[in-house]
Amino acid sequence: MERALIIGSSGGIGRALANALKARGIDVTGLSRSGDGLDVTLETSIAEHIGRLNGPFDLVLTVTGALEIDGQAPEKSIRHLSAQAMADQFALNTIGPALILKHAIPLIPRDGRAVMATLSARVGSIGDNALGGWTSYRTAKAAVNQVIHTTAIELARSHKQAVCVALHPGTVATPFTQKYLGRHPAVPPAEAAENLLAVIDKLTPAQTGQFFDWKGEQIQW
Repeated sequence: MERALIIGSSGGIGRALANALKARGIDVTGLSRSGDGLDVTLETSIAEHIGRLNGPFDLVLTVTGALEIDGQAPEKSIRHLSAQAMADQFALNTIGPALILKHAIPLIPRDGRAVMATLSARVGSIGDNALGGWTSYRTAKAAVNQVIHTTAIELARSHKQAVCVALHPGTVATPFTQKYLGRHPAVPPAEAAENLLAVIDKLTPAQTGQFFDWKGEQIQW
């Protein structure tokens, strides 16, 4: 792995991943909203920013997303569902990563190993959901998992050594999770980054289209 592209490089996990990769001697290119004006909810913005880049990249990481958008906290039940909040979740957490995949695929090598990894969340697992609640966020993450699985099938036809996966980083101590840290054990971003890279290092083409947690264990859809 010699070149990496990180979408969302200014966030807690994105910055930690960039630092960890640079420490390995990897050439890292980062794009973010705050640093570059990238708006992943607009395809024109994605096309413009990714279109300026020259590949190939051996690793493309999408680490954008939000648990709360415009102050809308995750719903405690379906009774609190808002159409706008749900649409916002899909725009940022599903459609954005899907469009990034669409525009970034030309930047990975056709021959040789390449990894396209997108951060998802365990709460997006339908099979693992025993609590209910968080309808919009859960559904957006379940949808992005489908995007990744579908893209992996298509990608395997043209890029035999490529791996396209969804990754759950665990609970990471960032502003993203600040209000919810009391509910689950959390790790600092630097530790989360090393955990994720350890999983990425071991991925093979046979595992493309799957969903893994930070320990490398497969999560059910």
